[in-house]
Amino acid sequence: MIKYLLGTLFLLVLSVNVQAQKLFSITGVVQDKKGETLPGAGIYLSGYTTATVTNNDGQFNLANLKPGAYEVVVQMMGYLPFSKSVIISDQTVNIKIVLQENTVQLREVVITADPNREKNLQLFKEFFIGRTPNSAKCKILNPEVLYIKYDGDHRILSVTSNEFLVVENKALGYRLKYMLNLFEYNFDTRIVFFSGLPVFEDLKGSGSKRKTWLKNREIAYAGSPQHFFQSLYRNKVEEEGFIIYKRIKTPNPNRPSDAYIAATKARLLRKRKIQVISAAMINDSLNTLMQIANLPKEYTSLDMSGVATDTLVKQMFPNMKTINYKDELYVMYTKEEESTGYSNTGHYIMRPLNVPNYQISVVQMLQGPVSFYPNGGMHDSKALLYEGFWAYEKIGDMVPMDYVPINKR
Repeated sequence: MIKYLLGTLFLLVLSVNVQAQKLFSITGVVQDKKGETLPGAGIYLSGYTTATVTNNDGQFNLANLKPGAYEVVVQMMGYLPFSKSVIISDQTVNIKIVLQENTVQLREVVITADPNREKNLQLFKEFFIGRTPNSAKCKILNPEVLYIKYDGDHRILSVTSNEFLVVENKALGYRLKYMLNLFEYNFDTRIVFFSGLPVFEDLKGSGSKRKTWLKNREIAYAGSPQHFFQSLYRNKVEEEGFIIYKRIKTPNPNRPSDAYIAATKARLLRKRKIQVISAAMINDSLNTLMQIANLPKEYTSLDMSGVATDTLVKQMFPNMKTINYKDELYVMYTKEEESTGYSNTGHYIMRPLNVPNYQISVVQMLQGPVSFYPNGGMHDSKALLYEGFWAYEKIGDMVPMDYVPINKR
């Protein structure tokens, strides 16, 4: 009887393990708007190295996929890039993709007509690819596909493209195809936002080059937002080298609101114009008002009591968790230190004197709750705003979502 029970238990455990490891596929067909199938179309998963090509019947199969959310990206010469969101729960998903023809535009005229294009292109490279040592070894191979616009009224630089932007990263050994939906840089707030769909391809190289690439990829992954949210999903934040504090911002009680300051200034200027009281007294009042306006709007403090991940993270759906919090997360990665080069970029985050030179990032939630997946991917990339080290590292330090560190392979 004992042997029978042990055997039954073994089979049960084996069955559970097989079920947990079950993989699925995304299959489908690619057509044009006339309904004709398109062989030879490139099919990719955004953020991954997974790719395939449609066969003679326009069909494709992306196999060995875990349950989760994916973005299927399609590229074919003569057609606009296409993307479709797909969620795998407990079965293979079949989709139909219809591509639209790409109308050729006279980009040469646009480039010639914009005397500031080269200057704005350099700003785009700095804020999109980054200013890290890895970013310095990146090159945009087709900058002509970028549409660059500067809004002088709102002081916003925006960049879009209807073709893949191709970036060759010789530091990490990737060729990155990026479907850029939108890039924006606000000169007043100094906030950078970009969204799109990255596709990774391995570069070919000698054994020594590949060894260097693997080493650089390990460093790029370690301490990244992808690494952090993967460890947060598995509830292994401290084990992976992260410490989480809260950064709290408190309004300055001695500074009135911007609306009050603006209204008071307008009232004083009207009085000076109609000379209700002496101009000297009004000017003194204006000077005092400007001194008040220059006071900090808020004070920042650090709560170093720590954040319990079991109160920070909730599981609402299978293969997806959510975070929701007040104030800001102050995230330290203790296994790497900040470099002098980083400290001079303007991204530096102030730290207490008793905190070592760890890599520090601040995560502000713009809209919560925020959902994320086991691979560290976010459901809504606009929901979080990064400061510090994570704002410093950009496309030049990105690795695929299916990247697995050497010590976990």
